[in-house]
Order: sequence, then structure tokens, then C-alpha cells
Amino acid sequence: MTLVGAPYSQSRPRAVLFACGQNSVRSPMAAALAREMLPAALHVGSAGVRKGELDPFAVAAMAEIGIDIAEHQPITFEELEDWEGLDFDLIITLAPEAHHKAIELTHRLAAEIEYWPTADPTVIEGNREQRLDAYRAVRDQLMALVRARFAGQGSGNE
Repeated sequence: MTLVGAPYSQSRPRAVLFACGQNSVRSPMAAALAREMLPAALHVGSAGVRKGELDPFAVAAMAEIGIDIAEHQPITFEELEDWEGLDFDLIITLAPEAHHKAIELTHRLAAEIEYWPTADPTVIEGNREQRLDAYRAVRDQLMALVRARFAGQGSGNE
């Protein structure tokens, strides 16, 4: 997988925002993985273009590896800005609509943007196990991307 954006191996951000369409599957999974794998000094957040409902399959896939995201409350970029501000020097987008939103934000934010194309597991049909497999694949892809992107940055609880 190619990471699109700035030369990612060079950048050492202090605050990272993961963004997707609804902040209900991909971005909360990526943020939780980053919090688990990276130093606590790195501020990690997540947001969506719109606000969805936290997906129970995402919760289950993360619980399988010992990470609890059940208390995650999906939020939009605007809500995050109102509550915390958008003080991020790296925005990692996981969906095209989030990437476009992040590009808009760079008109007033000094943040690098990286696009990690990530499949939407909610579109997979089938039985529970088949659907959960799609979420596991996204989780595992995000884990590998976080590991590759932030290699050498130390570790959290990994």
C-alpha cells in the first residue's frame, strides 16, 4: 500500500488526527491503534465528515485484540474544532470525502495530510463471520500502516 502525501518517513508529528466519513469505523479504529502502539506524548484524535453511530462490528474487531473502543463517541470535524480546536500537525484521511475535507482545512491549518485509502467494511454482506472478517481486514491493514508510518517513534503499549 502506498501512503499518499508528504514523505511520511521524515515527519515526526506531535498531534495526529485520523479522519473518515462518519467517525464510526475506520478513524476510531486507527486512532485506538495509534494510542495503543505509539508514545503517550503523541496526541491522537479522530473525526468524521459526518457523525455516524459507532459500529458494533468495529467494537468487536478491536476487542479481539484487547482494545476497547465501546465508549467512543463519533464526532465531526466541526465538533472537534469547537471542543478541542484543530491543533493537529498531521491529518491522516482514510476515505475520499475526509481527504477533501482535510484539504479544505489546510487553507487555515498548517497540517500535513496523508491519504491512506481504506476499504469501507460496512458495505460487505454475508453472515456475521463474513462481515466481521471485513472489519478484521481493515483493523489489520490500519495496524500495519500505523506501524510503518510511525516506525522508530517509540511504542506505547504494543
